[in-house]
Amino acid sequence: MLLENKEVAIIGGGMGGLMLARLLQLQNSIVKVYERDLNSEVRVQGSPLDLHEDSGLIAMKQAELLDEFYKNIRPNASKARIVDQNFELRFDEHAILKIVSKANSENNQDSLQDISKPRPEIDRSVLRNILLNSLSPDSIAWNSQFTSMEKENEGWRVHFKNGTTIYADVVIAADGANSKIRRYISTEKPIYSGITMIEGTIYNAKENAPNLFEFSKGGKVLAFGKEQTIMYGTKGDGSLMFLLSSKIPESWIAENDLDFKNNQKIFEWFKEVYQDWSSEWDELFKSNELYFIPRPQYYFPFNQSWETLKNLTMIGDAAHRMPPFAGKGANLALLDAVELADCLTNNQFSDMKTAISHFEKRMLERAAIALENTLKNGEQLHSENALERLLSIFNKTAKT
Repeated sequence: MLLENKEVAIIGGGMGGLMLARLLQLQNSIVKVYERDLNSEVRVQGSPLDLHEDSGLIAMKQAELLDEFYKNIRPNASKARIVDQNFELRFDEHAILKIVSKANSENNQDSLQDISKPRPEIDRSVLRNILLNSLSPDSIAWNSQFTSMEKENEGWRVHFKNGTTIYADVVIAADGANSKIRRYISTEKPIYSGITMIEGTIYNAKENAPNLFEFSKGGKVLAFGKEQTIMYGTKGDGSLMFLLSSKIPESWIAENDLDFKNNQKIFEWFKEVYQDWSSEWDELFKSNELYFIPRPQYYFPFNQSWETLKNLTMIGDAAHRMPPFAGKGANLALLDAVELADCLTNNQFSDMKTAISHFEKRMLERAAIALENTLKNGEQLHSENALERLLSIFNKTAKT
């Protein structure tokens, strides 16, 4: 086996990195994950994650974790209520007794059809814990923020902010959209999509945003108007996460010097930019247990490529960063883990470089298709007729 007696360092303990570690350990590989967080409870996890049949669910099956996944899904989390900017209910998936999703085909890859398909959803924190608990003891080195590395012998000497250093025969970058390892592999720079999202989280939403919490019915709410969107959903821990999404110049955050720790200032910005939206949305900003994160949406080029290295590669957002408008990001990362683990352990390749090259070629082809889909979805979701377009898709799906 290519990894026999080799030490693999996975930099980043997100979904892709943990899945890769699990799959490699099932093949008796020597692997350790290096994660910048102090522990598993530090980082606030994002919105619930829906796993797709052709990617995320394949990964859970390969990892022998599918039963555990289904024990922890949230059936209502995938159900949507669609409203307009005046908070008028236009579609309610909860009221439909049976929804049968249509199979995706190559002919509709560029449509919003994908968004309307019900898929099993799970809180990200729960999924992360399933993956963490599946690993051998001491598989995670917490408080290990990558700073640099250099070649040493046939591998890499890796340095972390906490002062520690390790040697690894193989390094896998799974450190997300702002990967610090990517520069050792590729010089391609991200491109701004034209859309910026502001993420907000309300803790104890039943008390701090009672009307919006009750309205969601444990699922998600999608609102469209004036080429803007508001999307929110509740999580199993009782919090509510929302996204404000608009077409904004790339320089907007820097030029406006907006303090995202000042909730009142964010509310004032919201009332200015979303001035035609109903006051019922104001409840998003009334809690004292509220925080914001700006998320300008970038992507790597369609035709990106790099020279394959024999002992270094990347998966997930580090390799193919893209906006979330098709729900592909985490699913692609999980599938990356499946295919990379297979290439490194299936004994079909004569050497590491050939195995990694095969993986990277397939990964980039798959990512380019997903990127095209998500960019088209992003344009459609922020168009003047976004509401009518999405209602048409959901209504057609409901009648199937």
